[in-house]
Amino acid sequence: MAGKSITMEKGQKFPLTIKRLGIDGEGVGFFKKQVVFVPGALPGEEAVCRVEKVGKRFVSASIVKLRRPSPDRVTAPCPVYDVCGGCQLQHLSYDGQLQGKRDLVLQAFERYTKLPVDRLDIRQTLGMEHPWRYRNKSQMQAGVKNGSVITGLYASGSNQLVDIDTCIVQHPETDRVTAEVRAAAEEAGVTVYNPKKGTGFLRTIVVRTGVETGETQLVLVTTEETFPKKEAFLAGIQRRLPGLTSVAQNINPSKTPIVFGEKTVPIAGKEKITEKLDELVFELSPRAFFQLNTEQTKVLYGAAADAASLSGKEKVVDAYCGTGTIGLSLASGAREVRGMDMNGEAVADAVENARSSGVAHASFVHGKAEDVLPQWREEGWRPDVIVVDPPRTGLDETFLKTVAHMAPERFVYISCNPSTLAKNTAFLIDNGFRLDYVQAVDMFPQTAQVEAVASFVRK
Repeated sequence: MAGKSITMEKGQKFPLTIKRLGIDGEGVGFFKKQVVFVPGALPGEEAVCRVEKVGKRFVSASIVKLRRPSPDRVTAPCPVYDVCGGCQLQHLSYDGQLQGKRDLVLQAFERYTKLPVDRLDIRQTLGMEHPWRYRNKSQMQAGVKNGSVITGLYASGSNQLVDIDTCIVQHPETDRVTAEVRAAAEEAGVTVYNPKKGTGFLRTIVVRTGVETGETQLVLVTTEETFPKKEAFLAGIQRRLPGLTSVAQNINPSKTPIVFGEKTVPIAGKEKITEKLDELVFELSPRAFFQLNTEQTKVLYGAAADAASLSGKEKVVDAYCGTGTIGLSLASGAREVRGMDMNGEAVADAVENARSSGVAHASFVHGKAEDVLPQWREEGWRPDVIVVDPPRTGLDETFLKTVAHMAPERFVYISCNPSTLAKNTAFLIDNGFRLDYVQAVDMFPQTAQVEAVASFVRK
């Protein structure tokens, strides 16, 4: 497409065959060598489409008529699926989703590396037996509709709040608690934030449940710390949800789509809840990161353990360790685990999680990996395996150069973005590593997101 101008016009109708899925779950086709994105279209489908938007490098279109539907097309079970924006692939069979997600990984390596993709070992996506009701944490925005308090998600690309009573990818407990909190807020007369006017108190209801422990945490995100009608509201909560483990308030006064503010104060119950992954115990504070799909987290970390190929003799580094979940999950196969993170609260949680789980040979420090790793090397300590799970932006070059300098026998990269994984792979291959294989893992069924565990071996 470089240097080729778009010749299509808004409103134009045209036939299109969908070739593949795009990174946001949309169908992708080519009309007269021009890239066309069609939300809701599936690979293999033939459709009559209409141009909705003309960009510099691509066209966005809608389906006017589906001439040949995909055999993997199914009826989405959610009544607000097409407007809420939370899921993108409920209309695709689950087998089709797993295949499509592996293809997204392949596309990334085709685009961002010079590797012979047809010869790469990119493995079939590991999915779930029951790909519903898996999310252990919900973040529902509060709003008002016809005078009543509602909760839901903003429609994709808009400020229109979609009223969601039940979400079929959320754990049932998060749905139940949200509904009771909504009712208690209305009963107590708690005002709700209006993003257009910048008025109101309650912004977001965040609920996290310990799938393995049954403990549940409620966080109320508010515009200010002073809590009008607090006693009446808490009385309603205690009456409706007597088994709630933890209640906290997070203050976010900013006009921002970011859910949490910087300050969190405990209100009732314990400050943290406990969750387990097999024999490991994790204490979760309101803003602590923990994988959203508890069942598939075990699958993901199992894939990371396979990639690490531990024998019990290795020294392992969990870079960007967060609360230590990955490092602790690998500890039973390692001689020693060390981790680091820039988030001091997360490191404190990691230290406590190691203690609670009885893992004496794991330690965690506060600091940047680029600073800590060279310091350890100067002290005569070099890791055999480095494991990393970065944000969607991937790894920066400074960290990658540090990894190359440390020269571990294995480097395990857990990625939530195939594009940045592929870009980083190109650097690693040029700096002393060989890509062994990539294992795709479905952490978020019904969405277009795919996780991947890449196994690198030192050349």
